[in-house]
Amino acid sequence: MKNFVFAMMAACSIFGASAQDLHGISLNAPSKQCGTDVMTAFANRQSCRSYADKELSLQQLSDLLWAANGVNRPEKGMRTAPSALNYQDVDIYVCTAKGAYLYDAKANKLVPVTAEDLRKDVAKGQDFAAVAPVSLVLVSDLSKMRGGDTPQNRLTGALDAGIVSQNISIACAGMGLATVPRGTMDKEVLAQKLKLKATQVPFLNHPVGFAK
Repeated sequence: MKNFVFAMMAACSIFGASAQDLHGISLNAPSKQCGTDVMTAFANRQSCRSYADKELSLQQLSDLLWAANGVNRPEKGMRTAPSALNYQDVDIYVCTAKGAYLYDAKANKLVPVTAEDLRKDVAKGQDFAAVAPVSLVLVSDLSKMRGGDTPQNRLTGALDAGIVSQNISIACAGMGLATVPRGTMDKEVLAQKLKLKATQVPFLNHPVGFAK
């Protein structure tokens, strides 16, 4: 099975310093038979702060992102993670050594954002988080909510991000991956480098890899 980095290298021949040098990456269809049963996943769930030097395969990343907040009812465009009033406000940014991407759940692909490695900005001084091959940043877009950027909608966005975070934790436990939900990150730097709008708020992040 090709690992994720190999798949990205096949998708773009040269990695430069800007998003223009990156190409979108088509994800695989989710393998819905992979992993353990849900109760075993709950039994195995734990937070990990030590990661091995091993990449995720493209299939593993595809399965994880679908479980996190993918489209599970295409005819209605509904997601694996519920959201308040079906706002579908939570976006997932995928940060790797080769660049950062936005997960497009409807098209099941990664949209390039920047060729810069942002994992240290996500880690913000907690070096263990920068070692994981993938960091997932959960961002709520308040512009998708009625009323926009209000204190109540910020609370709603945080709750919706928390639901996606739990999906990630349980999916990792069931798939044999390691992760830990984190609130620490350099939000101002990430907002700039990920080209976030003023209404897009980073709430949580997940380093993901294999336990060391």
